[in-house]
Amino acid sequence: MGGTAVVVGGGIGGLAAAIGLHRIGWQVTVVERAPVLDDAGAGISLAANGLRALDELGVGAAVRAASRGQYDGGTRTPDGRWLARLDGAALEAAVGTPITGIPRATLHRLLREALPADRLLTGTAADDVRQDGPARARVVCGGTVLDADLVVAADGIGSRVRSGLFPAHPGPVHSGSTVLRAITEHPVDLRTDFELTWGRGAEFGHIAFADGRAEWHAVLTLPARTRFADPLAELRRRFHGWHEPIPALLAATRPEAVLHHDVDELRTPLPAFTAGRIALLGDAAHAMTPNLGQGACQALEDAVTLAAALAAAPTVEAALARYDAERRPRSRSVARAARQAGRMGHQLAHPLAVALRNTAMRLTPSRAAVRVLLRHHAWIPPRLG
Repeated sequence: MGGTAVVVGGGIGGLAAAIGLHRIGWQVTVVERAPVLDDAGAGISLAANGLRALDELGVGAAVRAASRGQYDGGTRTPDGRWLARLDGAALEAAVGTPITGIPRATLHRLLREALPADRLLTGTAADDVRQDGPARARVVCGGTVLDADLVVAADGIGSRVRSGLFPAHPGPVHSGSTVLRAITEHPVDLRTDFELTWGRGAEFGHIAFADGRAEWHAVLTLPARTRFADPLAELRRRFHGWHEPIPALLAATRPEAVLHHDVDELRTPLPAFTAGRIALLGDAAHAMTPNLGQGACQALEDAVTLAAALAAAPTVEAALARYDAERRPRSRSVARAARQAGRMGHQLAHPLAVALRNTAMRLTPSRAAVRVLLRHHAWIPPRLG
């Protein structure tokens, strides 16, 4: 089965969906509101499930070549003591690949390069998306009308398409946290590939890149829309006295490189990921907190599952029913686990609760931690051909 599709949103999920559809023979157009894709963003960790999805999309090898495997690291306290060490080699042996770290800009570029250049329309806002009869969907972009057999809404957590399809849904809510992140300006001397450090109501973490630079993030338990006049100075104040390499990472960062976003989520699950000939994908369907590093991986799973369903099913309707049935339970389970991880991680602030958690983590064997990760990482993608 072939057809025409319009993908609304040119982020990781939207580009992955377009690649999948292109690989199964569909004519795809991606419309992206931003006039220029300037590759903004920090870094990302890709687990085995996301990498397997990228393999099926034909870009896994290129992503691996540009990534750095996370073999050594774990979770620490602000004074530097280890709470848990994760054996990346053991995880690799279990699922066939290590978790890898890559700049978002690099991942985004590699995805764009996998599509014909004329398939991506930038500076093009989807003003209206609707079902147009029983077998067509329509996207209106200014004075241009794009008719298609399928519309994929990958327009992010604030999805206008989702709001139009499900007006009674409460939409995204604040998780109670805000995140600041950046990539260092130059390489930093790091002893580990990745780390998380949990303090009371705060988290600091880093992932190392292949070129020696690193992405760091700071998660703070704060009300929505809290902002700082000088974010980097604020972080230096808050994390003063925390163990190395936290001071070194902040010192290697330009103030203008710091990104600041509230952590929102779709806490109320959607009743469906599809409506007529329109499918929701990625954050538009299941925005989750980043505590398991699964947001992008789940979007990549969505993309491959959707393409495989369309390749195998006799009709678009049957394919979308299969996509919805496979993706909603899976993404809901991962989102629930991510939310719980945040509550047991940086959001803990009471000294007794923190002490109990720390003791439990120190007593947990590393192989048990690997088993927990396998629940999310051991996903096998459907084949696209």
